[in-house]
This record gives sequence, C-alpha cells and structure tokens, in this order.
Amino acid sequence: MNCPAMSSASPSSSSCSSYSTFRPPPLLPQISNDSQRSVNFSRLPFESFATSNRLLKKHSLPLRALVTSNPLNISSSSVISDANAKIGVLLLNLGGPETLDDVQPFLFNLFADPDIIRLPPFFQFLQKPLAQFISVARAPKSKEGYAAIGGGSPLRHITDAQAEELRKCLWEKDVPAKVYVGMRYWHPFTEEAIEQIKRDGITKLVVLPLYPQFSISTSGSSLRLLERIFREDEYLVNMQHTVIPSWYQREGYIKAMANLIQSELGKFGSPSKVVIFFSAHGVPLAYVEEAGDPYKAEMEECVDLIMEELDKRNITNAYTLAYQSRVGPVEWLKPYTEEAITELGKKGVENLLAVPISFVSEHIETLEEIDVEYKELALKSGIKNWGRVPALGTEPMFISDLADAVIESLPYVGAMAVSNIEARQSLVPLGSVEELLATYDSQRRELPAPVTMWEWGWTKSAETWNGRAAMLAVLALLVLEVTTGKGFLHQWGILPLSQ
Repeated sequence: MNCPAMSSASPSSSSCSSYSTFRPPPLLPQISNDSQRSVNFSRLPFESFATSNRLLKKHSLPLRALVTSNPLNISSSSVISDANAKIGVLLLNLGGPETLDDVQPFLFNLFADPDIIRLPPFFQFLQKPLAQFISVARAPKSKEGYAAIGGGSPLRHITDAQAEELRKCLWEKDVPAKVYVGMRYWHPFTEEAIEQIKRDGITKLVVLPLYPQFSISTSGSSLRLLERIFREDEYLVNMQHTVIPSWYQREGYIKAMANLIQSELGKFGSPSKVVIFFSAHGVPLAYVEEAGDPYKAEMEECVDLIMEELDKRNITNAYTLAYQSRVGPVEWLKPYTEEAITELGKKGVENLLAVPISFVSEHIETLEEIDVEYKELALKSGIKNWGRVPALGTEPMFISDLADAVIESLPYVGAMAVSNIEARQSLVPLGSVEELLATYDSQRRELPAPVTMWEWGWTKSAETWNGRAAMLAVLALLVLEVTTGKGFLHQWGILPLSQ
C-alpha cells in the first residue's frame, strides 16, 4: 500500500497548516441549556438544528494531555527508544453478525451492555433477561435488514482489511508494529484480541477506536471493558499503553472526507445546488446533557472542519447535520435523520447527498438504513436526486493518517505530561484507559439510563409515556419469570426451565 504524504495528496492547492494533528483536549463544561451554544449554519436556506463548536476555546479547561509541536517530523528512532519494545495497535470497533444465525446472539451482546441500556440498581439483575427478551423480539426484523445486504455484516471483513493496510503503512514508516482487531459485541471479541496481544509479548500498546468522534456508548463502552480486563491481569497492568480516543480533527481524515464529498458532488447535474446531508449515529440526549458525553460537540466541530476544507476548494454548498438509528421511547440527539429528510423535501430541496459522518466502514446502518430506508423516504418526500458518500474503508490517505496518529502517540505510551493546548482541540485527551474514563466522568458516577421508566410526572410526549409503561410491563413479566421459574420465556426455551 502506498502511504501518501498529507502535503501532496489533496486535490486542493490550499495550505492546511491550520490543522493540528494531536489536539489533546480540555474538557467542555456541561451545558444543560443547549440554546446557549445554538447557532444557524449560514449556508442553509432553512432552519438548522445544528450547533457550532467554536465556543470550545472559550469554555475549555486544562487537563493532563500531550501535544507535539511538529508531530509529523517525529523520527522512528525517537519513537522506538527501546530496541526490545514490541509495539501493538489495538483497533476497537462495534462488530456485527456475519450470518443470519449470528443476529440474535449479537443483539443480546449489544443490549446486555450497561452502556447501551442502563437499569436502576434495583433492577440490574434483570440486565441479561431483558437483553434476551429484546434480542429475541428484534431479531426477525434485524434479520430482514441483514438479508437485504447479503446475509450478514461486512464490518469484520472491512475492519480486518483496515488493520492489514494500517500494519503495512506503519512498516513503510519504519514502525514495525502488529495490528489487532477487537470487537465489542461479536467476533473477534476484544478479549480475544487481548489474549493474542499477550501471546505475542507486546510491551507497548496503542489503543485506537475506529470511531472518529468519542462517545460514552461507543469508545467509552470499549474502554470500560478494557479497564476491567487490564485490572484483572498482571501482564496488562505492567504493559505500557495509551489511547487515541478521537481523531475527527486530523488533517488526513478531514481531507479524505472532503475528497469523497467532492467526488460524489461531481456526479450530480448541478453540483452547487446539492445539499450536503451529514447523518451521524445518534446517542440519548441524557448522555450529552447529564453525563457530559462530548460526542455532540465533537460531531459538530467535525462538520465545521470538513466544510472549511471544502471552502478552500470553492465548494460552498448548503449543509446540515442530523442523527440516525435511535432506539426506544427516550429522546435522542436531534434533529432525527428521517424527520430532517422529510423537512428538506417540504422546503423544496431536490438534490441531496448523504454523508455517513460517524462511520468509517460500510455496515447495516449505511447499506440498509441509509441506502434503502432513507433513500426511499427522500424520494417520497420530493427529493429528486439522491447520492451517498461511501465510508472511508481503506482509503489510502485515511489509513496513512491513522498510521501517523499511532506514530505520534508512541513517545507518550505510559508517560503523560502537562502541555499547552494549541489550535483546535478534542474534548477527550490522549491518555490511559483509566484517565480517559475519568475525563468524561470524573466522579465515576453511573450513566443515565436511555429508558428512565422509574421517573414519574408529566412527560414530553405520549410516545415516551407509552414506552415507559411498556418497559414496566416487560420488567414485571421478567420478575415473575425469574421468581417463579415459569412463564412463556421458559416455555420458549429463552430462559432455562426450573428443576
């Protein structure tokens, strides 16, 4: 694989020296009233629900972090000061069912994660029974979606390819590292990757989640799992490591995304009239407002950076940001993708280019949700011309930039320091697993639950009220099942029959 240099790979002739590579962060104070930061994107001829992140500098607080003044000039000799060091890179991703038979157990693993569905302490013993119930109920519909994209998720195949290309690129840059893949909810599980890392005798590990923006429910969930694994293993306790928690602001990623957008715009009859529609995976609003999840702010700054790069290329299209894939009756980040698409159609927009901004690999949410469901909705809503930017996959500039990120982090594996914060910054710092978890949750408090069915009073919508009532009914049935050992879950074989 050819690892391109950032200075020559972009079709734009503009200098990109304004980008910093590592931007270890300050932590954004929690802002409960979103209107304090709300602005409209000036290019939109219609109302935008998106917000700007340019207030990050105003609200930033210093944290332990690292930044290199000229990171791309780091030599391999300074990176690998210990000739006996064995370097590993652990790529973290969600995972996905590879066959239709994998769908239900994959969904069980997903919903059994407390970072996906939080139950109050009194009901935590029902986490797995509830996950089993939900996974069985959702499996038929989910199987239809996976059947429509070939019978399984391509995520593992793509992630393995990314790992191999990253390994090649690191070796080309004189860093002989091994690259491992650890999935959160399906094979190869993170635990399996860690066992291989131990067998290979890795002494310096860089943990790299394949999520451009940090979120409690994605990178955070994987880091919580890693923390538990690290604490229980003497080998891992002594192994030096660091984490690159988010990299949405890196030059190579921004330029690679801009290249894909520019290429897809060229396929429209009137490229300048196309609205660029960034669609990101959603998270519950409570994660952002109550737990300090930086995902929303990082996502909005990411969009800002991509549009600034397009500006340099004289591409000044209207654009907006929305959030997809919400689950359950609780309020998620808005605007919702399906509602935003409908509204754009009502506003007379005829040309729409969807950009899956939070995904670097094709999977069910791009191939089925965006390409099928949202495209169909767009055409029904009056949008005449639809396009979609592909996920980055193994795009050379993107892979080369990930390799640079790994190289820049190596001098700081196992050694954190205080530094000045420069240029644009990520909200989550370069650091160890434990330090990163403390960054977004300094008091290690429990995360708010996506379904807050134990709260009473007036609700925001009938949907929320009905959802709470339904969840209470489900919990009541599960309690009866668990306490009596009888019921339909036992009869169906979902729960073991009592002896």
